[in-house]
This record gives sequence, C-alpha cells and structure tokens, in this order.
Amino acid sequence: MYAIVSIAGQQFKVAKDQQIFVHRLQGEEGASIEFDSVLLAENEGSFKLGSDLSGAKVSAKILSHLKGDKVIVFKKKRRKGYKKKNGHRQQFTKIQITGIVL
Repeated sequence: MYAIVSIAGQQFKVAKDQQIFVHRLQGEEGASIEFDSVLLAENEGSFKLGSDLSGAKVSAKILSHLKGDKVIVFKKKRRKGYKKKNGHRQQFTKIQITGIVL
C-alpha cells in the first residue's frame, strides 16, 4: 500500500515505515503530524484518486531537523572585476510515515 501526498508544496510517494526528507516543517522532534492532501492511493492493486479520497490522511512522526549540504553560488562578469560568492544550506525535516488511512 502506498500513497502520493503533497507535503510542503512537493509531492512524495510514501509507504508505511518509510523515512523521507522534506522541507522544514513546524513542530518538535517526536511530534506526530497528519497530511490531508492525498492525491492518489493504491491498496492491493486498486487505485483511488480524486473524490474517492475525501477522508484520506497520512500520519507521520518528526524524527529530526537538519541542514542539507552546502551549495556554493558564484557569480562573475568577465572583464569587469565583478565576483560574488555566496553559500546556502537548505533546512530539512526527517519524517517517518506511521500510517495511511483511506
């Protein structure tokens, strides 16, 4: 059984006991959260989508908050002496899917 759910503006294919990294979510470590925006669900070969999923929810548990790898942004214009160097580390939340309710 799996579901496609929208979490923080991105779509993820999730299954029970799966761990995924999503953009930073509000909440403390160990807290439980639910996602209502289920787009598609598969259960033993039968698919449900649209109005069939009116009460579907995906529940998850926040495991940790962390930062991703550093990305270097370097801008340069040739023959002008213009150089800019900037770095960025994206904030992520590691969650574990605890259940899918259809």
